[in-house]
Amino acid sequence: MGNQSTVVSVTIVTHNSELCLIRCLDSVLSQDWSALDIIVVDNDSRDATREILARYSAKEPARFQVIHNAENRGFAGGQNQAISEARGEWILALNPDVLLTPDFVSRLMQAANHDPAVGTVCGKLLRALPDLTVPERPVMDSAGIYFTPAFRHFDRGMHQPDRHEYDQPAYVFGATGAAAFYRRKMVDDVSIEQEFFDEDFFFSREDADLSWRAQLLGWKCLYTPLAVGYHVRRVFPGVRQNLPGVINRHSVKNRFLMRIKNSSFRLYFRNWIPVTVRDLGILGYCLFCEQASLLAFAFIVRNWSRIIAKRRVIQQRRRVSDAYIQSWFRFRPVAIPAPARYPTKQREPVPTAAASRPLLTVPARETGTTHLR
Repeated sequence: MGNQSTVVSVTIVTHNSELCLIRCLDSVLSQDWSALDIIVVDNDSRDATREILARYSAKEPARFQVIHNAENRGFAGGQNQAISEARGEWILALNPDVLLTPDFVSRLMQAANHDPAVGTVCGKLLRALPDLTVPERPVMDSAGIYFTPAFRHFDRGMHQPDRHEYDQPAYVFGATGAAAFYRRKMVDDVSIEQEFFDEDFFFSREDADLSWRAQLLGWKCLYTPLAVGYHVRRVFPGVRQNLPGVINRHSVKNRFLMRIKNSSFRLYFRNWIPVTVRDLGILGYCLFCEQASLLAFAFIVRNWSRIIAKRRVIQQRRRVSDAYIQSWFRFRPVAIPAPARYPTKQREPVPTAAASRPLLTVPARETGTTHLR
């Protein structure tokens, strides 16, 4: 299962997470990988989250670090804080609504050791109930993410009964941020101005943006079905009308942020029909049904110079062709079978209680501009 002396850092961002947090932390502490470094950033929780974290910190002071924020910095900002404190060669970015099987980390490490070009590893996530308990009938949550020619991204297998279609290791485009395993070398390589996750995203799509950026810089993402976890999925297509307005505004904003930074003009024009159809649908919906989300476009205008500066960094450093990126953009999920050296035998899960870069300065973010106004 790899060298157990290799430190793995688990980074968790909480915000009013009391419902799932205990089961999540217990599953992390029950991992069979001994060298774990756990960093939790709390984004100004007002429920019992801080009390729960205090108990775990007192019980595991040697490997449990808690950082309290006086404001909600979002998933991206909180993860960047935690990653800056992490000392592991690999970093497991984990949501507090995820339950891990005991060998989750060791299975990820086992897969990661086979290919130095792999910068991200993701496991097989199944759906959990809202209190992070495991349902009787397994339903897929994510087997990695894929992109369509409309520049939309989805999770492979989402909502499908688990009939073992996703029980083979494969290279995929990226990993859902609910439980993504990142190589430290990749973290350092793809970060822009010390931001691994783009903090302009705040919440929503930051994992897809990171996946696209990592692919542009030549890093691979490997899916392994032997690392099994359970995730409470609250945000997905079809529930938009039930979500808070601020989440929907970030979703609109981040779709365009992601494309402006990562897509070349050639890639855009190759897909302009499905992209434009989707864009017109979003704009029409904002104009007639969700006017509050028009603030997303105002954010982009206000912060245009910083967004374009990030784009220049990414496009100057890209290491793959448009044809390569286009090969991943299909209306059906794309996955490339992994070589036979990767283990494939499925074990029954048992749930538990820089490279050098151009010196290009990105304009500073104005105070408060992360939040849509």
